[in-house]
Amino acid sequence: MAKKKQVEENLLQSALEEEHRIRQAFKDKNWAEIKSSDSWMIFKVMSEFVEGFEKMAKIGPCVTIFGSARVKPSSPYYKVAEAIAERLVQHGYGVITGGGPGIMEAGNKGANKAGGKSVGLNIFLPHEQKGNIYIDQDKLMNFDYFFVRKVMFVKYSQGFIIMPGGFGTLDELTEALTLIQTKKIGRFPIVMVGKKFWSGMIDWFKKVLVEEKMIHAEDLDLVNLVDTPKEAVAVIDDFYGKYLLSPNF
Repeated sequence: MAKKKQVEENLLQSALEEEHRIRQAFKDKNWAEIKSSDSWMIFKVMSEFVEGFEKMAKIGPCVTIFGSARVKPSSPYYKVAEAIAERLVQHGYGVITGGGPGIMEAGNKGANKAGGKSVGLNIFLPHEQKGNIYIDQDKLMNFDYFFVRKVMFVKYSQGFIIMPGGFGTLDELTEALTLIQTKKIGRFPIVMVGKKFWSGMIDWFKKVLVEEKMIHAEDLDLVNLVDTPKEAVAVIDDFYGKYLLSPNF
């Protein structure tokens, strides 16, 4: 009974906090409040960009691993992500993750184990996501703004490894696809790992997005669907080998 009561109290508290946030969003503000709030936000955003650019410009070629924060170390997805990170380091890359638990932790753990650069771009969340213990201490950054953090991922990554994940992972995947498709950034390899997990979405892309002419059929060539760590890293290596490029920025 005590546990049930605690759960109910937590749900009530969460609902009250959500209602407060909604009411605050629609609350009328005078010009002085708007000007003060927005001005300080500009400085905060600028400071995050400056710190991010200064630190990330020194790390060298890296590949970002995205995926769910909810995956446990016992999960096959965790073990695959860790193995991919190890192999990436062995092939000369550092590893960037979102800095949290789950797949992110697995990526940093694999990079750390292989003696490579292990970068964490952490985001402050309402439930306090903390940087995992496998990030190099001089390569842990904390962000308040998702959009600043995403700029760092895109600007300083030589490729994206997309492990199974939820809304956040889908956001990062589609952001990269949109920027490449619209030629706002140069093309880089995007590798989706887990054919069973991702094949339904790829089929939907083909049967709905392509057939409804929402995207071109060749846009599907922007992603590579694989299952194993060896295949995932081979896509990265083959991409840079094909274009005779060194993975750098």
